[in-house]
Amino acid sequence: MKYTIGLDYGTQSGRALLVEVETGRELASAVYSYSNGVIDERLPESDILLGPDWALQDPEDYLRVLKQTVPAVLREAGVDPEDVIGIGVDFTACTILPIDQEGTPLCMKPEYRRNPHAWVKLWKHHAAQAEANMLNELARARGESFLERYGGKISSEWFFPKVLQIIHEAPEIYRAADKIIEAADWIVLQLTGVEARNACTAGYKAIWSRQEGYPTQEFLKALHPDVEDIVQEKMSQEIYPAGSKAGYLTDYWAKELGLTTKTAVGVAIIDAHVSVPATTVTEPEKMVMVMGTSTCHMVLSDEERFVEGMGGVVADGIIPGYYGYELGQAAVGDIFEWFVTNCVPAAYETEAKARGMNIHQLLTEKAEKLAVGQSGLLALDWWNGNRSVLVDAELSGMIIGATLNTKPEEIYRTLIEATAFGTNKIIKACESQGVTIKELYACGGLPEKNRMLMQIYADVTGRKIKVARSAQTPALGSAMFAAVAAGKDAGGYDNIVDAAKRMAGLKDLTFSPNMDNHRVYAEIYGEYERLHDYFGRGENNVMKRLRQLRK
Repeated sequence: MKYTIGLDYGTQSGRALLVEVETGRELASAVYSYSNGVIDERLPESDILLGPDWALQDPEDYLRVLKQTVPAVLREAGVDPEDVIGIGVDFTACTILPIDQEGTPLCMKPEYRRNPHAWVKLWKHHAAQAEANMLNELARARGESFLERYGGKISSEWFFPKVLQIIHEAPEIYRAADKIIEAADWIVLQLTGVEARNACTAGYKAIWSRQEGYPTQEFLKALHPDVEDIVQEKMSQEIYPAGSKAGYLTDYWAKELGLTTKTAVGVAIIDAHVSVPATTVTEPEKMVMVMGTSTCHMVLSDEERFVEGMGGVVADGIIPGYYGYELGQAAVGDIFEWFVTNCVPAAYETEAKARGMNIHQLLTEKAEKLAVGQSGLLALDWWNGNRSVLVDAELSGMIIGATLNTKPEEIYRTLIEATAFGTNKIIKACESQGVTIKELYACGGLPEKNRMLMQIYADVTGRKIKVARSAQTPALGSAMFAAVAAGKDAGGYDNIVDAAKRMAGLKDLTFSPNMDNHRVYAEIYGEYERLHDYFGRGENNVMKRLRQLRK
């Protein structure tokens, strides 16, 4: 029997999953919670404060994931290391870091450790919005064709705005960096000694396409003289598709992990995108919702269309032979966590503890008893800005309709409904441009934790929702791509479609819409759209004015 390991690097933790290649059976998993977590207030071991909208991470946490989780799953499963044929890596994106010639992150060098720009910029680092605005204005003025592939806007979360912020605020870090690299590719570099930049992050986050490559040097020079030659000097023009083999484990990492130098390492892929085949989806007209702290909405199509606010459309970006569309919401589970952390009275905490429940379970129990529209509340789901369709990190959340009688469970349910409305807005944006969506599939942490949430999503969208079999879908997807990287001769697969047929699966669980609820939600959604456009399309920029006052 042959096995692969999927490494899934998330926002708060990283995990390893050991999978049987022939069946997709999950034998063992282990999780390491980052010791420094999301760094958004001050640099570790220092008094250096970060500004609004910063989100950094410590690359040493990523190495701790390797050293703690991989040996743990091998011990638990008791498999022969010789039978582990591959390792796959997925990661949040765009998550980038500057490194020196040896591949050492600059923040790990004493001379740069106190400079925030030397650290990893996490995907939800939104402090480069001014740079994103600059890039978008220049691209529109020059009529750059790449804008269409990204729904008309490049996000502040992506590679070039983040790099431009480094140049503007810490040019010494930019000069000191031999390369600026996605964290996903950095992990592969560590494991193999080979820099193999993946097509997924390059296509969706760094304005690269197979047909056109990166933006032209003329555009980059106009953006800033220092980035004219960035592709040649600090990136790479060698881009590798998902399922490719980057190399094999080095002697050092084979020993550290308890594996062998015959273990293949696949080219990395974004965590949401790797989840698509792990949810059994390998063909068009099916949307996969990867639901966690944020939600990514992934769709396959035979055609290249231009959907407002999409995160990108990339040929072969997810499954070979299809255009892969990415859209998303910048905060979903994070909103619910914010609410229970900051807004729930002590009496509810006491009740939950007395009944042996966590606070989410108690609020859900109470919220389930509410009829659709009963609370009189409506919210906009922009607690971390809007990713799709407005692509604006400077927008913020809002609740309307509160009274002195409003209860915590009413707000909790309203926040869930707001995220469902945001998903519905994304579906309608796709279909308005001819990207058909007939079925919804869900994976990630939220479908595992809250059935009420999933039923609300079905009721709001009016669509059935199928749920992935695995509770660890990204890690399973990475293990599947690792089997492809290892190849059929080694006991893996020739392609990801073959791997999906044997390794992926669905739960015996489907959420079907209550059409009576759907009709009421359709009315409320109409009000959501009015608020969405009023606050999000420039008629009232109060959210941005308040943000400027805060700064």
